Amino acid sequence: MSTYRELLTRTRAEISEVDAKSAQALDGALWVDVREIDEWEQGHLPGAVLVPRGNLESRIERIAPDKSQPVVLYCAVGARSAFSAKSLTELGYTDVHSLAGGIEDWKRDGLEIVMPRTLSPERRARYSRHLLIPEIGESGQLKLLDSRVLLIGAGGLGSPASLYLAAAGVGTLGIVDADIVDETNLQRQIVHSLDTLGAPKVDSAKRTIAALNPDVNVVTYRERLTSENIDRILDEGWDLIVDGADNFPTRYLVNDASVWHDIPVVHGSIYRFEGQVTVFKPREGPCYRCLFPEPPPPELAPSCAEGGVLGVLPGIIGSLQTNEAIKLAAEVGEPLVGRLLLFDALSTEFSEVKIERRTDCPVCGDHPTITEYIDYVEFCAR
Repeated sequence: MSTYRELLTRTRAEISEVDAKSAQALDGALWVDVREIDEWEQGHLPGAVLVPRGNLESRIERIAPDKSQPVVLYCAVGARSAFSAKSLTELGYTDVHSLAGGIEDWKRDGLEIVMPRTLSPERRARYSRHLLIPEIGESGQLKLLDSRVLLIGAGGLGSPASLYLAAAGVGTLGIVDADIVDETNLQRQIVHSLDTLGAPKVDSAKRTIAALNPDVNVVTYRERLTSENIDRILDEGWDLIVDGADNFPTRYLVNDASVWHDIPVVHGSIYRFEGQVTVFKPREGPCYRCLFPEPPPPELAPSCAEGGVLGVLPGIIGSLQTNEAIKLAAEVGEPLVGRLLLFDALSTEFSEVKIERRTDCPVCGDHPTITEYIDYVEFCAR
């Protein structure tokens, strides 16, 4: 029977071991760290991917489907990577190398080490259910914590959106709303309560969010969105906008500004038993004006106060908006770009309509005719 050292010596004789200089000269090489995650978090090589030794054989083909691609494996001192190199050779990889001396020799040579940013133990506990999802994991949660989302309105759609964005760990949440909380809001605007009647909605929302997740920095704008202030607000560096506006003038204002500032918008709207959600992403899909170039005449726009809305409907649509916002912020999944999702609460049916960017769109088309903000007549009170 062979000892461990004899087996390692024999394995090294059967594989290709390279020093740092030779490894760096390999064109298009995939660098794979076969250590454990706690070792990775103490520093790793630039551009490397983590695949612990115990998962290597089961995961490598997803990471490196081309078996002729050069692969450089490394560990702490070069032992685990040597055995890993032999395994990959047996799997049919033809250009596999183990980094001699591992990351320890790399450090001694004074070469670059990446110190990864990681979640604190407290944040690992709070967001543990996100961390278990491969598509999100720690990197996706860090993106959420770094993200800046601007919420237009703290009403029916803004209430569930603000709560779920905060619960998900969105780092900075901006809220624009000029209204105060009144009793008619409480049938659907769940971020508010009897305790905040008469308070500005932005302050009421901020108070509730602070109690839910102190990680979230809430920036409030107690003002009505207009052509005079929208550039100032958007210039504060938002990654995306969740549009919970309940009137046409604000929707058009947000749309035009988002195109000119190149900021994605998660759009939602509700009326009685019906709701719709889509994502307007500049340069990748249509904008709101591709659907509706101009607002309808005031007489055809029902009053929000008179039209009514089923109390749970904003929760459904606002949650769908949040789902899209999280996907955009964490860079996962397929957002509803070019797809309008329709929901009928009476029949509990979803349907989807494809929408295309119009080359003659007055804002995002090839030859735009609207190049400055338009303050339309207000159709309904907020």
